Amino acid sequence: MQLNAKIPSGPLETKWSEYKGHCKLVNPANKRKLEVLVVGTGLAGASAAAALGELGYKVKAFCFQDSPRRAHSIAAQGGINAAKNYQNDGDSVFRLFYDTIKGGDYRAREANVHRLAEVSTNIIDQCVAQGVPFAREYGGLLSNRSFGGTQVQRTFYAAGQTGQQLLIGAYQALERQVALGTVQMYARHEMLEVVMIDGKAQGIIVRDLVTGELERHFGHAVLLCTGGYGNVFYLSTNAMGCNVTAAWKAHRKGAAFANPCFTQIHPTCIPVSGDHQSKLTLMSESLRNDGRIWVPKQQNDTRKATDIPEEERDYYLERRYPAFGNLVPRDVASRAAKERCDAGYGVGTSKQAVYLDYADAIVRYGKIEAGKQGLGNVSQDEIIRLGKEVVKAKYGNLFDMYEKITGENPYEVPMRIYPAVHYTMGGLWVDYELQTTVPGLYALGEANFSDHGANRLGASALMQGLADGYFVIPYTLGNNLADEIYNKPIDISHPAFEAAENEVKQRIENLMQIKGTQTVESFHKRLGKIIWDKCGMARSAEGLKQAIAEVQALKKEFWSDVRIPGEINEMNPELDKANRVADFIELGELMCLDALDRQESCGGHFREEFQTPEGEALRDDAQYMYVSAWEFKGEHQWELTKESLQYEVIKPSQRNYK
Repeated sequence: MQLNAKIPSGPLETKWSEYKGHCKLVNPANKRKLEVLVVGTGLAGASAAAALGELGYKVKAFCFQDSPRRAHSIAAQGGINAAKNYQNDGDSVFRLFYDTIKGGDYRAREANVHRLAEVSTNIIDQCVAQGVPFAREYGGLLSNRSFGGTQVQRTFYAAGQTGQQLLIGAYQALERQVALGTVQMYARHEMLEVVMIDGKAQGIIVRDLVTGELERHFGHAVLLCTGGYGNVFYLSTNAMGCNVTAAWKAHRKGAAFANPCFTQIHPTCIPVSGDHQSKLTLMSESLRNDGRIWVPKQQNDTRKATDIPEEERDYYLERRYPAFGNLVPRDVASRAAKERCDAGYGVGTSKQAVYLDYADAIVRYGKIEAGKQGLGNVSQDEIIRLGKEVVKAKYGNLFDMYEKITGENPYEVPMRIYPAVHYTMGGLWVDYELQTTVPGLYALGEANFSDHGANRLGASALMQGLADGYFVIPYTLGNNLADEIYNKPIDISHPAFEAAENEVKQRIENLMQIKGTQTVESFHKRLGKIIWDKCGMARSAEGLKQAIAEVQALKKEFWSDVRIPGEINEMNPELDKANRVADFIELGELMCLDALDRQESCGGHFREEFQTPEGEALRDDAQYMYVSAWEFKGEHQWELTKESLQYEVIKPSQRNYK
């Protein structure tokens, strides 16, 4: 397989503007003749469908939820990055570009990341114009806070519900186009196959999840905006419906899958409480702005957090990484928490947790508030009361959520947190134009691999989803569709549609005919445990080889003993789930294969054999400075193609947050 990243020539800072100045355009009358299919309506999908509809294309948008408002983008809490430098603290487009490349441990493409940093500033203006209620300073200017891996404040936020507010903004823009007739919306539909004609993606087969019927849809281009594959681990912060199916179908049809082993573990999640759990809850990284993370200095300390005096607490991130403190990147913070717990310093009943403490922040904010109000001789109780009000205004919904789930009041006692699977940096390989290795098939947002390297900085997922949808795809898609204006829509009676639909039918019938004894859920749980234990926060060659064998055996068992109740031609959530878990099992094998191949540690990929004496990730730039692009060749068979990463502006070095 040949990979052509199509990176424009010229200096890094002018590549995108040069591209936009010279790309082909489609005139408005011709746009009305071109049909575009957008699969997924989270931030990337909703913004792409809205932007393309506004431009005049005929757009069909598909989501498996009952409304685009239920896309998982809604769950993002802490914020969205943009290099506005409103704080006048030294931020710039270059600084955001640099932090993103460094945060990703030098495994991302310079050109894509620089473009992302450039368009980040437009996103904020776009969202403000849509009415997104970002937090504001006293004087009315938009407020910013810090996130991990940066030393500036560039994260725009709406309390702890930024994703929800941004999604509602994109949803409004999308619904406007639905009302105008440029976008046709298909809710409760799931894509189950890509239709290939003459080597190009020309349509999709979808299943109506309410009736069970299969439908055919033609498109001059297909955009996959279907999010990440974190639920391969079973327990993750992702919504239960999040899956890899659309991307995996594209992969089996020839689209390369890039860096599947690069998954992100988020350091601040509510710890697992037992086997009954089906998902985990995120506590926003923004809490690390003001919260301090610590464990007792004494092993197996059973005292309550409030009974442990200050001098007996180990603020281990502040100790190990003084320059960044509690705001080190996610992979660094996660590994540090695991190391402390593994060494016997964990807290709570499971001992698999650390404290996130707001006591200092409450006092600090209380004193500031007392000063603002001109209050003298204020009692400690009054300072704490004032401080709690400030913290509530900034993080109230997160604190409420924590209390609802754990029964503990985080204003009074420290939160308990532990790392959990959150985001996937791997995804379908795309070039500079966001096109996969299959012509006519594009991947946007978390569904592609392109911008975050081996570790995503917090608050960059929302930035990438909206950048791809609002500001990148309208240009790059037009550049390719300019050659499609002579091609009339293909009738869905075409033999390729017939063949693709029969493939889907056959697979569904095969699943239903197994009539085994085990539930889909039990297979998913077992898969998740294998992948988490052996391809999770730490990986080793021996563990990965075991995992590959175990996943292959699990696949065999799944296809011979899974039990799916109900019928095909009806609403059947177990059948939907079985389809998705079958794809997760195949993906799990590829993840372990990719992790085994990459004999280095970088970002979220931590191979135990490759670490510095201090326990940090040890990269091998001489051997592994590339993107792994895997081509599907058949059952248990993949072929690796390497896209070499060239750093012209940034000199890769050992990451240092000390």
